[in-house]
Amino acid sequence: MPFGCLALRDGRTYDSMSDVTDKYEIGQVLREFCELCLAKDRQTDKVFVCKKFLKKDGRKVRKAAKNEIMILKLVNHPNILQLIDTFETRKEYFIIQELATGGDVFDWILDQGNYTERDASNVIRQVLEAVAYLHSLNIVHRNLKLENLMYYTENNHNKVVLRDFYLSRFENGPITEPCGTPEYLAPEVVARHRYGRPVDCWAVGVIMFILLSGNPPFYDETEEENTDLHNRIIFCRIVAGDFEFDSPYWDDISPAAKELVCRLMEVDQMLRITAQDALWHEWIAGNGASEKNLKDGVCAQFEKNFAKAKWRVRIHSSSLYVNANGDGTYTAHFSRALFLPTVTLPFPEEIHPLCPTFLHWFDPEVQSGLLCSFPTPHLLYFVEPDW
Repeated sequence: MPFGCLALRDGRTYDSMSDVTDKYEIGQVLREFCELCLAKDRQTDKVFVCKKFLKKDGRKVRKAAKNEIMILKLVNHPNILQLIDTFETRKEYFIIQELATGGDVFDWILDQGNYTERDASNVIRQVLEAVAYLHSLNIVHRNLKLENLMYYTENNHNKVVLRDFYLSRFENGPITEPCGTPEYLAPEVVARHRYGRPVDCWAVGVIMFILLSGNPPFYDETEEENTDLHNRIIFCRIVAGDFEFDSPYWDDISPAAKELVCRLMEVDQMLRITAQDALWHEWIAGNGASEKNLKDGVCAQFEKNFAKAKWRVRIHSSSLYVNANGDGTYTAHFSRALFLPTVTLPFPEEIHPLCPTFLHWFDPEVQSGLLCSFPTPHLLYFVEPDW
């Protein structure tokens, strides 16, 4: 369906923001590619995530909004955050989705006393199930990465969900436009060749590589981050498939895990394993995953790599948990995927749960940061740091 023919939820175009707020109580927004906020259904009191795309921000933003709506209306899978509602006004597009409150995979690993290949296998299996489902609909996600994996609820760390579908598209024919996060890009994307669904399988391989070692498969420590030369070095290594199972990080990793990584990160997209076939691999479906505790080694590498601001080119959000201390203050726990410290500051005693209070928090190492507080303990929110 052409973008210009897209019909939202009930086929209506809404005149103003009031048409949305009549149904949902909208919290304060944060600027990202789109604006993110929480939305509470006035009838049921259920809380959701609301994305607002401003039409005035240009053709790419309008296209991304329509594209994400079109994709989300078609998908229904337990490992994909579900669409709840959509609205189009004269100035905006609104997307109401399920709220994932379980935190990101990084935080979960760091919080565990024991972390094994079997745990990583459980994460990768769910990602593969979601990807295989999308591929059965001829949908390419095109931006799979660890930052887009969330646990559905805080009390159930068995269910992983995918988010952010604004770069997804149908594979109606060969795709040539490059997009995505640099370190997760498949060789065919970097080389500007025609590509399709296999790029998602490559990205799953990169995710799996990180989960098992704490290291990215492609890196360059000789150049400044985010420079053209740095990216060129990374891209050359991606095109060549130049990754290694370095000692000691991979010494205790099973042969089955290494074999699946190699099949997912096969340079030739025609030979790369599909998501559906990967689900039958012994490391996923059999007994190939080791039960040896990997936490110390993996977590040490997480901190080493991500503390130095690795891979922030397209990272727009970090996780934040807030606990009430009972003394008029709240403790804000920043996502440790970015390794920011825990800070405690006084906040007003009465804050509406959908209207966060923003304080500017200064850190000399990163120059600045944005602190967002909710009075509800452990309520997950996304903030866009301005470093």
